[in-house]
Amino acid sequence: MQYCVPRFQVSCKAIAECNVQHYNRVWVPDPKHVWKSAEIIRDFHLGNSVLDLRLEDGTSPLLPHLRNPDILVGENDLTALSYLHEPAVLHNLRVRFVESKIIYTYCGIILVAVNPYKQLHIYGDAVIQAYSGQNMGDMDPHIFAVAEEAYKQMARNRKNQSIIVSGESGAGKTVSARYAMRYFAVVSKSGSKTRVEDKVLASNPITEAIGNAKTTRNYNSSRFGKYTEISFDKQYRIIGANMRTYLLEKSRVVFQAENERNYHIFYQMCACAELPEFQTLRLSSADKFQYTSMSGEIGIEGVDDRRDMEETRKTFSLLGLTDEFQSDVFRVLAAILHLGNVQIKAAGGEHSSVPSSDPHLVVFCDLLHVSAPELCRWLCNRRMVLVMETVVMPVPPERATSARDALAKQVYAKLFDCVIQKINAALKVPGIQHAFVGVLDIYGFETFDTNSFEQFCINYANEKLQQQFNLHVFKLEQEEYMKEDIPWTLIDFYDNQPVIDLIEAKMGILDLLDEECLFPQGTDQNWLQKLYNYLHDNPLFEKPRMSNEAFMIQHFADKVEYQSKGFLEKNRDALYEDLLEIMRASKFEFLANFFHEEAQSIKPTKGFQVKSARPGVKPANKELRTTVGDKFRSSLYLLMETLNATTPHYVRCIKPNDEKLPFEYDSRRVVQQLRACGVLETIHISAQSYPSRWTYIEFYNRYSILMTPMELTVKDKQQACKTAVQRIIQDSNQYKFGRTKIFFRAGQVAYLEKLRLDRLRGACVILQKHVRGWSQRRWYLRTREAVIVLQQYVRGQRQIRKMVSAAAIKHGWAALVLQRHWRGYRMRQIYLLVRLSTVTIQAFTRGWIARRRYKKTNSLLFISQTLHFRSTRNNKENRGLVERLTSLASSHGQTMDRLHGLEAQLQKAAGEKVSLESRQKKAKEDRSQREMEARTLEKQTLEKNGEAVLCTESNPHGFLVVRIAENNMEILREDHEKEVVELTEEIRRLKEERGRLQLQMGQEGQVNSDLQEQVVQLAKHVKTIPELRKDLRSLQTLRDATNRRRGEQAEQARGTHLSDDLENHGDIGDLLTAFDGLQKATSMLENQRREQNENWENQVHGLTLKLEHLQKENNQLQKLFHEKSNVNEDIRQEVARLSGENSIIPELKQQVSELQRQKQDLEAHVEVQSREIAGWKNKTKTLHHKFTNSIPGIFEAKTRLSQEASQLTADNMDFEEQLDKKDRLIKKLQSQIKSLEKSERGLSSSPAIPKDYLGMLECKREDETRLIQNIILDLKPRGVVVNMIPGLAAYIIYMCIRHSDYLNDGTKLKSLMNGVITGVKAVIKDHQKDFETLSFWLSNTNHLINCLKQYSGEEEFMKQNTPRQNNNCLKNFDLSEHRQILSDLAIHIYHRFLTVMEKTLTPMIVPGMLEHESLQGVFSMKPPGFRQRSASAPPGAEAHTITSVLQMLSSFHGTMTQHGMEAGLLRQAVKQLFFLTGAVTLNNILLRKDLCSCRKGMQIRCNISYLEEWLKEQGLGASSAMDTLKPLSQAAWLLQVNKSTDEDAKDIADNCTELNPVQIIKILNSYTPIDAFEKRVTSSFVRKVQAQLQDHEGSNQLMLDTQYRFQVTFPFCPSPQALELLQVPSSLHLGFLTRL
Repeated sequence: MQYCVPRFQVSCKAIAECNVQHYNRVWVPDPKHVWKSAEIIRDFHLGNSVLDLRLEDGTSPLLPHLRNPDILVGENDLTALSYLHEPAVLHNLRVRFVESKIIYTYCGIILVAVNPYKQLHIYGDAVIQAYSGQNMGDMDPHIFAVAEEAYKQMARNRKNQSIIVSGESGAGKTVSARYAMRYFAVVSKSGSKTRVEDKVLASNPITEAIGNAKTTRNYNSSRFGKYTEISFDKQYRIIGANMRTYLLEKSRVVFQAENERNYHIFYQMCACAELPEFQTLRLSSADKFQYTSMSGEIGIEGVDDRRDMEETRKTFSLLGLTDEFQSDVFRVLAAILHLGNVQIKAAGGEHSSVPSSDPHLVVFCDLLHVSAPELCRWLCNRRMVLVMETVVMPVPPERATSARDALAKQVYAKLFDCVIQKINAALKVPGIQHAFVGVLDIYGFETFDTNSFEQFCINYANEKLQQQFNLHVFKLEQEEYMKEDIPWTLIDFYDNQPVIDLIEAKMGILDLLDEECLFPQGTDQNWLQKLYNYLHDNPLFEKPRMSNEAFMIQHFADKVEYQSKGFLEKNRDALYEDLLEIMRASKFEFLANFFHEEAQSIKPTKGFQVKSARPGVKPANKELRTTVGDKFRSSLYLLMETLNATTPHYVRCIKPNDEKLPFEYDSRRVVQQLRACGVLETIHISAQSYPSRWTYIEFYNRYSILMTPMELTVKDKQQACKTAVQRIIQDSNQYKFGRTKIFFRAGQVAYLEKLRLDRLRGACVILQKHVRGWSQRRWYLRTREAVIVLQQYVRGQRQIRKMVSAAAIKHGWAALVLQRHWRGYRMRQIYLLVRLSTVTIQAFTRGWIARRRYKKTNSLLFISQTLHFRSTRNNKENRGLVERLTSLASSHGQTMDRLHGLEAQLQKAAGEKVSLESRQKKAKEDRSQREMEARTLEKQTLEKNGEAVLCTESNPHGFLVVRIAENNMEILREDHEKEVVELTEEIRRLKEERGRLQLQMGQEGQVNSDLQEQVVQLAKHVKTIPELRKDLRSLQTLRDATNRRRGEQAEQARGTHLSDDLENHGDIGDLLTAFDGLQKATSMLENQRREQNENWENQVHGLTLKLEHLQKENNQLQKLFHEKSNVNEDIRQEVARLSGENSIIPELKQQVSELQRQKQDLEAHVEVQSREIAGWKNKTKTLHHKFTNSIPGIFEAKTRLSQEASQLTADNMDFEEQLDKKDRLIKKLQSQIKSLEKSERGLSSSPAIPKDYLGMLECKREDETRLIQNIILDLKPRGVVVNMIPGLAAYIIYMCIRHSDYLNDGTKLKSLMNGVITGVKAVIKDHQKDFETLSFWLSNTNHLINCLKQYSGEEEFMKQNTPRQNNNCLKNFDLSEHRQILSDLAIHIYHRFLTVMEKTLTPMIVPGMLEHESLQGVFSMKPPGFRQRSASAPPGAEAHTITSVLQMLSSFHGTMTQHGMEAGLLRQAVKQLFFLTGAVTLNNILLRKDLCSCRKGMQIRCNISYLEEWLKEQGLGASSAMDTLKPLSQAAWLLQVNKSTDEDAKDIADNCTELNPVQIIKILNSYTPIDAFEKRVTSSFVRKVQAQLQDHEGSNQLMLDTQYRFQVTFPFCPSPQALELLQVPSSLHLGFLTRL
């Protein structure tokens, strides 16, 4: 069709600038589907007057919108579309919703949610965990992604957030808000006992019960607006919530349209009327009450009101609302139902009456405790307050019914507010609010056939929200341009401020409405007339042409016509004061409080009770000023202030059809809502600027195919992109270069995609050309060869036919007959001759072979017996050597101990000698000095006094002094004698030790000589091996010679027979006969030779095996020889050291001689002292004799002797103190010598010669704390000693446990076990995030459990023990209970260990397995949308690859291996990590549509192969880790397989056994072609697969549970470690442990 287009010059110019060409597809308007696709059939250029289009149905289109390439259809973000307009948005939503079954789509900052009217598997906890912590652009659009973005921005920016959920009734607002709050409750656990998050979620069923109802559009429609503030503390955990409500639809309480219902709570109560707790309410079925049955609809399909009532009551209790409060609420609700059944009758004229016996009236009054007569009176009458009096006027039945309904509405509204207040009180938790996230669930723009006051308020609220939304979008665009340093230009967008002014400004619609409500006689018509008069000049206000009871407003979404009827009444929301007084006078305190609070808040209302006062009118006017519109406007102002102070996030809910059919898409209804909710306004703003935005790297990766070779050689990719864009797009206004991105105007990405597709198509054509040419040439050459062959055969046949005749054929046949007979005769003659020869040859040959075999067999048997004898003798000699070496080692150790003891004793003797010399020298000096002084004094005394005689009997003091001196001398003499005896004994013992050492040295020399002889014998044995090899080679040579001689004999026999035959037979026939006989004989000889060869080969093979066995034994002997050589070398070193130590024997002899000399000196000194003492005695006697003769000098001598005694006593004390000091010094030095000797012995001791230890460590009770501290609390897992002996800590602990068991000390054993368990728990608690510590103690705990099992004494654990290990078993106690405790502890460590590894590995999985392009040349990027540029990921973050994943796995494996973890436990840990990798990867595939492509499947399978190779490299190829990746592998296969035919559907159902049907269908629906060469999965094919999967068993969960843990088992693995050989390293500081 041809369409003339001069009327659309501007549009044509825009189209021409986009270079519209043949085959491009466009959008044209359609009355049914809104937009319809068409195709351009001829190129269009600027200046053309005709645009040729071809439509699908042949209808006439207007000038079309250009359609996006197929590669851009189905994008997650509508802003990623190159052409941004209404049909593109509508089509993209339809493709995602209908074909891909995806309900969420981004549109810039808006999340568009289309109601599927079907339960989907995308809201589980696993999905929440998948979105938690992710950036908004990384995952598919979801309400959880919006909630996560709000939560992260709150935590990162410390600013309050808001989620604004809007949409018309039935679009899914309530469900979306509920899921958002559920997300916050899951990801921000409070951690307190109050479970605030559960209470927040529990508030939803209550508010839905009292605020939701069934409408024609929605079964669970919210009839009020709700803003829920969820409060968070500084740790961003939920601490409370608060709810604000807006504009409850009170009229629904008394009126419902056809096929609608009242609020759910009424039907829930009626369904439970027979329950005991509801008996007092006197309820019945819902169809018995006026307020619940007027619409004829009392039930909802699929909804159980009784079960919902149980849920409502349960949530009441969960919120902490008492049963008494619940009972009061239900009483008020029941009273409202009974009030609706009160019959108001006409009483003639304008009068009405209510029978006082009305049963429902009686029940109402009984329930609310109000006066029935008063209620009857004031329902049918009204009190009018005039200037001078008060008049009571009757009202007609219609007015009375309205008063009844107004009372019901007022009571329900008060009850609703009370319940909301109680919920807020229950959700308020003590604590300081640090931040909050608000969730606004509010009605969207509404336009019906009849629109009233409620629609007016709703649309007014949406005008305010749309204004806030426009400003926010405009602000974000400005920030983006400023961030990228792009010049900012003003964008022309729709500003709805004039409409808001029309509604709320002075003399606006609301102002005029409130003014009219002030007049008691005000009517809707008067108010409407004022609107016509005051607002007729406003272009946004119109008067309908055919109606005088309505007005029209041009809203941002659409033009709406409002009916003025009921505006004043709904705005006033008035209730007669007399009815209010009845409610205030109620004895039902719960009800009376509703209206007392109102009275207190409006104090001027007291003026009503003054009959004659004029001031009474003014307070009434003030009360009437508080209208519904005014309240709503005030609350809306507060809401907008709150939203403006937060960062908003928008969710627009769309209702796809009015019939509530699942996944049905009505384009007209959808586009109407898109226009109303601001989505298209966002598109408009984006389209006017630069909607398509690519980072330089993304642009380079995708469009490098359009670059020239010169541009590709540029190292700076950013500069290369700029150069390419400037070359490709000539108009510089169509793009801008930012700091990190390139900005394109609408249509430019589509143009680039077209150029890319053309380039790829051209490359494909070239490839196809060459491939087809090669195929044709190949076919041609094959055909040519076949033709040549046929020609050869045909030509040969022709030639034969020409040359061959009948006579030639006869002659040839006759020749054949003759040849046949002659050949038969000749062969018979040869056979007979050969048979005779063969018999003769066989006789001789068989004899020779038998003799040869017998001789060879005897020689081989002799050789094998000789070798066996030699090996047996060598083994015996080796065992003898080992025993002798062992005994030599033990004797050597004992000799070393004795030598060290001798050294210590010699050192002690030397120290004692020095101390004795010093003491003796000092005593001698002191004694000589005292003797000189005494003699001098005595001489002076004797000279002065003359003859003085001292009588012993008469002078006891003198006798005492003499006795003291004698005692001192006696003590000194005894000490000297003891020392002499000790030294003599020590000298004797040293001589004996020296002789013994000399004897041992001689024995060691003998042992060395024996060892040398044995070494010589071993060398001789080793030399026999080449002889054996030489024998084997000689046997082989003999066999070859035999074979060779046999062949020569056969040849000779053949030649002999031939010569004999020639001599004896001259006939040719005899010669031939002989020849045939020889051939037969030769063949038989060959067979015999072959059999003989086989026998020889078997024998040679047996000898070879024996030789290999001998070589193995020889290797063992050589190894033992080397070990013995090493032992000999150690012995030589030890002997050398002993020789060196023996060299000090002369010194010891010298010291002994010195000690003997000192002994002689001491003896001489003792003799001298004895003589001196004898002299003293004589002198004493002399003095005594003199004393008897000289009494006058008694007193002087007494004084002198007392002074001398005191002096001697002081000297003795000094000597004793000095001796004590010397003893302490000697003990200190001896302890130091012992410690040095131990260290030297440890350094010089040879590990090859261990002592005979028992495998126990003695730990004293007071050292248990030190043991736990050193071996558990302070032990570092990175120590060299710890890693050299895996499980060292466990072995040391067990050796201490065994010692406690050996002592039969149950208290000590229990204390030690409890200390070990407590210590390990403390280490794990302090190092919960330290992978190495967890790995180390998991391994050691497992080793300790195995030790307790291996040495428990139970037979099942002792099967692989050695006899020596069985000696280390526990004897007295059963530690099975402690084993169970340790097993539980090991399980806890294992799970903590896995948690640390998973937290480390999880951030690498998605980038490494999915996002990294591991295959060169396979690029799977698509044009990004707005969300990629607004994601929360910090720029410059490190990009993980599959190599990063493998390196991390290798690090984990290396650490576990280094710590000696059991292989079975290690395999379980690796299996868990592989399961996590597969689950996280598969979950991201299911939640990211951009990853579901054929090329991405190739990359996934490549990465899986890398993981498999890693398993093989680590020796884990036989583990079941790869089985956990089967779901991921099948998902990758599903992305790559063909998806078009019935066979493909069957293959998918048969091969995807590890995927459940939900996952398979999700992947098929999400499959996204990367370029135009791939095909989309059709809906018909998806239905085929669903039919194939009907009988497929499996879970219906979409996500894999990444938190799932395989059951861990700790396999028993006995340790080969010999505990008696285990040494405790000094670096562990366990010197207080004694090795027994």
